[in-house]
Amino acid sequence: MTMTSHDDASAKRTETGNDTRRIRIGTRGSELALAQAEELKRRLIEANQDAGLDVEIKVISTRGDRVTDRPLAEIGGKGLFTQEIEERLVDGRIDMAVHSSKDMPTLLPEGLELSCFLPRESAADAFVSPKFKNLDDLPLNAVVGSSSLRRQALIRRLRPDLEVVTFRGNVQSRLRKLDEGEVHATLLAHAGLNRLGLKKRVASLLPLDLFPPAPGQGAICVETRTGDTATGELLAGVNHADTATALACERAFLAVLDGSCRTPIAGHARLDGETLAFHGMILTPDGSKVHEIRLDGQATSAAEIGREAAGALRSEAGEAFFADWA
Repeated sequence: MTMTSHDDASAKRTETGNDTRRIRIGTRGSELALAQAEELKRRLIEANQDAGLDVEIKVISTRGDRVTDRPLAEIGGKGLFTQEIEERLVDGRIDMAVHSSKDMPTLLPEGLELSCFLPRESAADAFVSPKFKNLDDLPLNAVVGSSSLRRQALIRRLRPDLEVVTFRGNVQSRLRKLDEGEVHATLLAHAGLNRLGLKKRVASLLPLDLFPPAPGQGAICVETRTGDTATGELLAGVNHADTATALACERAFLAVLDGSCRTPIAGHARLDGETLAFHGMILTPDGSKVHEIRLDGQATSAAEIGREAAGALRSEAGEAFFADWA
């Protein structure tokens, strides 16, 4: 794909004579994606009050949203939620794209980069059930729905007796299926439920030490064209440095492990002043084999910590461990 300039992204003169800059944010169309786009829009305008921004949210349908009857691993993985949006970013039809960081592949299309992270919400997974309080409370052989291989593997690790079934769809559709009795419980990102005003649906939170999140979970990221300094300047006042540092570690960890929707990988970085603490885990899909690592270091070496942790797990597990991930 080749990049082209686009006049709509430049300053324009309105009928009143004021200079405005039109910014188009590309996003998926789910309620959660729109809530995240609105948060970016609000922060962008607040951080650039003198720039005369005219911010438009453009909804883009992705294959990942359209195909909900099969696991992501069977139809192409994480890129299914970004490809159509990124195509419009590359050719200039939008100026930036807003994503859930956990949905982003580690390898981006040429000419694109993650240039901004909003302050991270809760990274935890929420246990959601109309009748039961937590995983331990579920009866023998209860049915739990999840589309995430990481969550499925962690559930099976903690409760091998449970029946875990694939549960695709947006947050609302999964909650509807739960309420209709298709499953006894499901797990959803706590951050997403918070952003949708659905805190009351949370029965409990999964402990981060026992149930570490997906790399990037709870964080919103912004993707832009590499070299687009004007857009980068607008986003500079929005970027949350601590979240960007934590995600640099988590995404480096994921990249070394070649993470995709076929791989049960968990990783979470936390900052305490100048120190970064990382917890990483890899599992077999049935949860029977687990390797994990905890590694601390200077926050300035975030990416190196992530890569070192992933390398250590690869050496410990052996390449045979990854054979079924291909």
